Amino acid sequence: MRWPRRPTSALGRAVLPVAGGLAFFALLGLATWGIAALLSRNPDQVNERLARTTFEVGNTQRMAEVIAEEGPLMFQGLIGDEADNSVVLDHTGEVVSQGWVVYYAHPADRPDTCKVTQVVGTRQFTDCEGRVIDVEQLAAPPLGVRPLVGDTVILDLRAGQ
Repeated sequence: MRWPRRPTSALGRAVLPVAGGLAFFALLGLATWGIAALLSRNPDQVNERLARTTFEVGNTQRMAEVIAEEGPLMFQGLIGDEADNSVVLDHTGEVVSQGWVVYYAHPADRPDTCKVTQVVGTRQFTDCEGRVIDVEQLAAPPLGVRPLVGDTVILDLRAGQ
């Protein structure tokens, strides 16, 4: 088998690699455009593909035990276009399948820019102004952001998207 002859002119040796590189990037761009067009073909599924609308926390019994021992669980950046809203999952009561509540991680009487940090091992939080508040004083999320409780706890985030 004979290999094609290499260009002998300086112009040919300079132009062929550049043309090959341009062709490669053109094909890469077309492939990226094709994938984007395929994903956007069904707009009802685009959000689910790009950002999950549910978040599986874990086994219901185990999560209730963890919250009873260490306080509510905070999940950073689960809601919002820029994943800027964190949520807090709380459980109260003796019945494992009941008493689950979701809150936003900011005080109800302050804007969402006033983030909270949890006082380790307690049901209390410190806000942006240094106030110590109980978990019940955190902001309620939009109607529809809720825990789905079965064998596992799943946070339904659809209303917050």
